[in-house]
Amino acid sequence: MFRSLYTAASGMSAQQMNLDNIANNLANSSTSGFRSRRIQFQDMIYQNMVTPGAAATQQTTLAGGLQIGLGTRPGVSEVVQTQGEFSSTGNTLDMAIRGAGFFQVKLPDGQMGYTRSGSFQMDSQGNVVTAEGNPLEPAITIPATAQTVTIGSDGTVSITLPNQTAATQIGTIQLATFANPGGLNSVGSNIFMPTTASGDAIVGAPGGSEGLGTLQQGMLEQSNVNVVDEFINMIVAQRAYESNSRVVQAADQMLQQLNSVGR
Repeated sequence: MFRSLYTAASGMSAQQMNLDNIANNLANSSTSGFRSRRIQFQDMIYQNMVTPGAAATQQTTLAGGLQIGLGTRPGVSEVVQTQGEFSSTGNTLDMAIRGAGFFQVKLPDGQMGYTRSGSFQMDSQGNVVTAEGNPLEPAITIPATAQTVTIGSDGTVSITLPNQTAATQIGTIQLATFANPGGLNSVGSNIFMPTTASGDAIVGAPGGSEGLGTLQQGMLEQSNVNVVDEFINMIVAQRAYESNSRVVQAADQMLQQLNSVGR
């Protein structure tokens, strides 16, 4: 009975973390380029009362065993990599990736960060930067005299200048992908960092053979959080939590009856 208390407590703790993850997904349902996460659970170590395959006699072994599980624990927070819906913004520097790529941005410490959020703007020098001021990599600088800015699906950035009819190409946006995007480390502000699990970045031009996808100018990719699914997951987590709490109550009542014996 003491074992059942701790086993049920592990289930309650796991569902509490599951609810924390659901809350984070819902909180970011309007965050551009956000990738939802899904908790995967693992069963914990088993107590072997009778080991499966143990010797029954000198000539025979047991066909089964007697193992008592000791609960569950959150194992992995899996990043869901499905494509989010696109919304038109009309902003020239907003971009959405149709495919598996990531934008590259240079962080203040010099490291390279990766993001799905294509909400960009210009700083005082005309550099294309994120809302936090982190420049796009490779750098794209738009002259102050530029009248129009065009970003092609292949990442080509062109501008038109006064008294010129032909467009001038000023740079190319490159994207990155990873062998295992689920292994990226989320550090906040829509930024992912590579890890040994994700592998090194594979960099190339949009629309190339690397499978990076293509760019859509004037569009933003919305969060891939499905609010209806998250509410369903919330209900399931709540019911699982309640079930484990009832096991705790049942074990407590049995212990109470055991303690009252002989009084």
